[in-house]
Amino acid sequence: GVCMNGNEKAAEAHKQAARAVTDVSGVPDYTVREFAPRAAEYCLLIPIINEGARIARELARAQAAGVDKQVDIILCDGGSTDGSMAPEKLAGEVVNTLLTKTGPGKQGAQLRMGLHFALERGYAGILTVDGNDKDSVESVPLFLEKLRAGYDLVQGSRFIRGGQAINTPPVRYWAVRLVHAPVISLAAHQWFTDTTNAYRAYSRRYLTDARVAPLRDIFQKYELLAYLSVRATQLGYKGCEVPVARAYPKGEPAPTKIKGMKGNNELLGCLWGALTGKYNP
Repeated sequence: GVCMNGNEKAAEAHKQAARAVTDVSGVPDYTVREFAPRAAEYCLLIPIINEGARIARELARAQAAGVDKQVDIILCDGGSTDGSMAPEKLAGEVVNTLLTKTGPGKQGAQLRMGLHFALERGYAGILTVDGNDKDSVESVPLFLEKLRAGYDLVQGSRFIRGGQAINTPPVRYWAVRLVHAPVISLAAHQWFTDTTNAYRAYSRRYLTDARVAPLRDIFQKYELLAYLSVRATQLGYKGCEVPVARAYPKGEPAPTKIKGMKGNNELLGCLWGALTGKYNP
């Protein structure tokens, strides 16, 4: 390689970081509806599609716990048709911005849209949580505390001290404990206990590292979650877990996007890809 002095190295690193944000080949088309300007150091991305009353309940809980005063809440809508994302419904104090994906892509594309907007807006860190009201949105301060302490990947876990797994379907429980978590931990060289949980936080420096490059089209569904779980500690970034609660509704089918054998096989494919470095840039 070319020999560079410190200043040139710094300039090159800066250029690469900028490229990590501006290389938008993997960002789907989307529209932005800002209800308020950026107000917080960190934001909370909530991907949703047709969550109806569930997202309304989750936002009400967030407001009751004062979460909207600590982070900017950004909804990442994959194209809801149930009326739950009508701007007049959302234009209160709770939601800062509504992003609506107009381009193709599944869950991974929703997340890339959110990450792109959040990085462009200059947040120091980004939290994500599902929009189906299963997670303890009140736990947001625990994630912020770890980001401020210098952690780059903060994984929410039901299975560590202080966490709660409520009415978890047995097959889901054992899949995470016996398959998903051990494989992710193996790839990450660090023990993580609740690796399918999308309730987590990432530092800006982790997401903008050119060796991470999360805004790529290869991430369609669950690949991005698996990849971001393992890449941080592989590259020497600091990862940790914080306790969260996740409650499945009692006596009704679990609201989940992973259905049947096909969904599980896709998940295993993502796992294998993360383990073998398939998604590394």
